[in-house]
Formats: sequence, C-alpha cells, structure tokens
Amino acid sequence: MQRTDVTEMIMTAKIRNGIKWCDVAAQVGLSKEWVTAGCLGQMTFDARQAAIVGEVFGLPEEAVLVLQQVPYRGSLPTAVPTDPLVYRFYELVSVYGTTFKALIHEEFGDGIMSAIDFRMDMQREPDPAGDRVSITMSGKFLPYKTY
Repeated sequence: MQRTDVTEMIMTAKIRNGIKWCDVAAQVGLSKEWVTAGCLGQMTFDARQAAIVGEVFGLPEEAVLVLQQVPYRGSLPTAVPTDPLVYRFYELVSVYGTTFKALIHEEFGDGIMSAIDFRMDMQREPDPAGDRVSITMSGKFLPYKTY
C-alpha cells in the first residue's frame, strides 16, 4: 500500500461521510492545518494520532501503519501548478518572493524561514466586499552559519 492509496481512502471517506478537517483535528488534538497536511500525505503521524485518524476515516490497519511512515514531501504534480487556487500561491511567491526575501533579510539577517519549525493558521475573514482568506504563517528564523 502506498501513501497515495491511503490519501485516496481518506478523501473517499471524508466525502462519503461529510467529515470536516477541523473535526478530525479536534479529535487528534492538533491544528487543522497540520492534521490536514498529514491526511494529505505531507506529515508523519505518531501511533496514537494515526490510530485516531484511522478510526475517523475507517482505515484498515495497514493504512494506519502507512500514516506513521515518513512521507516523500512535495505534493504538486507539476513544477508550475495548474490548479487555480494552488497557482495563486505560486503567483504570490513569483511576485512577492523577492520582497519576502528582502524584508526577512533586513529584519533578521542572512538566513531562511523554516518550513520544519513552522505554524500556519487559515481563517475566514468576513468582509462586506466579500469574505477574505486570512493565512498566517510563522516559521523559525534559521541564520546561515559561518565556519
């Protein structure tokens, strides 16, 4: 069984049973963003977390074991994403990437924002002109070291 097979099982059960990511996250006891990433194959669940996910989605034991394996990260099927929503994030990096880089370096120095020591929060933001998507990303700053 491959990780993509498990993701397919999860998505089928999610649709069939009307399961919401925030409800799964509440049962696991972690953020909806991290649990969703795990269910979509990008994070490793520990045994307890995997058992809960398995129970929620009615997964076989083999799938629960697969959830505990370190995944091959990076889920985009093409170098330039073709899905319109995912493409907007590619576009954000294409347009604002140099701005992010310049501002981070000015504020912190030479280094990177970690995607490992990382948190994300996505919320709906009501707006009279049409609701907005609010995404907050927080990654630890990792300076380059001299040696």
